[in-house]
Formats: sequence, C-alpha cells, structure tokens
Amino acid sequence: MATLKDIKRKIGGVKKTKQITKAMNMVASAKLRKAQQRIERFRPYADKFYEMLTDLSSRTDASVHPLLEVREEIKKVAIVLVTADRGLCGSFNVNLTNKARKLAKEKEAAGKVVEFVCVGKKGRDVLRKQPWPIISDHVNVMNTFDFTLGVELGAKLMNSYLNHEIDEVIIVFGQFKSIAKQETVSLRVLPIVSETAAKEAPAAAPSEYIYEPSVEGILAELLPRFVNVQIYRGLLDTNASEHASRMRAMDNATKNCDDLAKSLTLVYNKARQSAITKELMDIVGGAEALKSA
Repeated sequence: MATLKDIKRKIGGVKKTKQITKAMNMVASAKLRKAQQRIERFRPYADKFYEMLTDLSSRTDASVHPLLEVREEIKKVAIVLVTADRGLCGSFNVNLTNKARKLAKEKEAAGKVVEFVCVGKKGRDVLRKQPWPIISDHVNVMNTFDFTLGVELGAKLMNSYLNHEIDEVIIVFGQFKSIAKQETVSLRVLPIVSETAAKEAPAAAPSEYIYEPSVEGILAELLPRFVNVQIYRGLLDTNASEHASRMRAMDNATKNCDDLAKSLTLVYNKARQSAITKELMDIVGGAEALKSA
C-alpha cells in the first residue's frame, strides 16, 4: 500500500502537470486565433476562385489544357498528407494518417501505384514504417509557412503530372469547421475536373461573364494558380485544426488533472485517518496493558 508521502508526492506531480496543460491550452488558444483569422480571410478568395474556374472550365473543352484532361488510365497516384509537426493534440494526427492509409490501400486494391508527399513531421514519421514510398517531405514548417510553400508543392506536383510521372494528386488534410469541429478531408487536386467543382458549388442562378482576351488564355494562367491555392488552403485548414484540437485536448487534460487530484486527496485523507486511528488504538491498547499489569 502506498505511504502518505508517496500519495502526497503524486498529488504534487498532478498539480504541476495541470499547470503545464493549462499553459499549453492558453498558448494553443492564442495560436488558434491567428490561424483562424488566416483561414477565414483566405477562404472567400479560394471559394470565389473555385466558382470562377468552374464557370471557365464549363465554357471550354478539357483538351485546351493538360491540367484539365482526365487520363484514360490512372497508373500512379500521389497523396499529399498534411499533418502537424507536434503531438499533444488528441487524435488529430492519427485520424489524418489513418485516412491517408485507407485511401492508399483503396488505390492499391484498384491496381494503382501509390506514393506520398508528406507535410508535417507526425505524418512523415508514421509513413516511414509503411510500404509506400515518400517522394518528398516538408517537416517543421507548419508554424512558419506562407503561400510560398503552397507554390513550391504545387510546382513540383504539376511538373510531375505534366511529365506523366504521376496521373492523379489527392491531398488529405484537416478541414477547420469551428473550434469544436474539425473534419478529415481528401480532395483531388489533379486532374482538375469541372464536374467535381459543379457538385460542390452552391446552387445559384448562372452568371454571365465576358472574358478578355479568351477563356483558353485565362485558363492557362489560372489553372496553375488554382492548384497552388487548393494546396495552400489545405495547409491553412490543417494549421487551424491542429491548434483547435490541441486546445481541446489540453482542456480535457486539465479537467482530468483536477479529477485525479481530488481522487488522490480522498485517498490521502483516508490513509491519514487510518494511520491516526491505528496510532490511537496502539495508545489505548498500551494504556490498558499498563492498567492490567
């Protein structure tokens, strides 16, 4: 049975842990505000970009640009997995890696070759132990990245796609809905299929636009930017989702520390009362022995 000193030491350790989790909760909350502002400012731009590109692609044939062409046979698939660089954010990273692994197994079952591009240390570390090759990784960037990282990733993927080194690109990321809700999402980035955009676009009256100089010329300029925008949006969403998950996880950990401290205090009080009762019984027993002597 644990001694009073051991129980008291455990209570002190739990209280120190509570201080750490509470501090981490405050740090995550501050980082979340900045990340949430970034994604909320960028999301309307990305949505409008999506809407305009849908309208443009519906006006022309898919053969006008190689990024619009859906190949008859898809042999190799590149999955871009975006995770956090650090843990202590609940099941956030596990859900993302599980989603990517499940997707990879489905593609392999369909006879396709799968390879990964990892953004974030946690996803990279998990996939190192998996059978799929990692063609490139970007770690320790999730707290410092900007649009340059989206452009860099987009350029590499588009070059590989245009050179027929890969036939399909899918990004797996954490979509930020609110502080209480984050979803694990997979989105096909290449080829750019207008039917997918049409399904996701809100139902509204069709708008008439006049494009100058031509739809084909504008598509040639916008399609590469569209890929960069979608990748950057995935990075922003994941970053905000990471901080929201960590804030919630640290809040739960703080509450658990409170519950554990109360439980240990109760055990300590019972053990202390038991020790006092035992000492009193020894004293009374000794006094009775002296009287009988």
